Amino acid sequence: MVLLACGWAFGPPLFAQETEAQNSENQPALTNDLIEVDEVVTAVSELPYDALAPARAAFYSAVLPGLGQAYNKKYWKIPVVYGGIAAGIYFYQRNTKDYNRFRNAYKRRLAGYQDDEFQGVSDARLRDAQKTAGRNRDVSLAMAIGVYLLNILDANVDAHLLRYNLNENLSFGPKFRIQDLDQSHHYVLSLNWILP
Repeated sequence: MVLLACGWAFGPPLFAQETEAQNSENQPALTNDLIEVDEVVTAVSELPYDALAPARAAFYSAVLPGLGQAYNKKYWKIPVVYGGIAAGIYFYQRNTKDYNRFRNAYKRRLAGYQDDEFQGVSDARLRDAQKTAGRNRDVSLAMAIGVYLLNILDANVDAHLLRYNLNENLSFGPKFRIQDLDQSHHYVLSLNWILP
């Protein structure tokens, strides 16, 4: 009984090894050529790892926004960075201008003048508009600073991720399969890993 169990457990791998040995005897030159080609491709595709590249990219982005993205060769991100910072600065200036208009008009009303540009608007509404413009000004400044900080973070993370292996041997994707027995549909996620 034990002998049957050992034959069942270890039999298929033993036969598989014999088959591989027979195949390797038939085509030894082809197998050796393929191994050498794979070693050359692997040696060429692997660049030496630069541990300071993420820090360097973050420093470049801190000095000049977008320079870290150029260092990582992600040129399409540079207009996004400058657009986000420019939008924050534009709305900061616009809301500061509105805030000053509302504040000056409210101060003139408190001084007793009634000749401001907001005729027909109550003092309470003018005070609320001043608070809203001040809050929007602060949010715009936070947005510009946030985009600047995200620019640094993006350059750092992107430099880290440039070293990951993204070849075709590893893929992940959805598959559609029909069950043979009852013809039901199944949606599955499959992970394919082709070993060299």
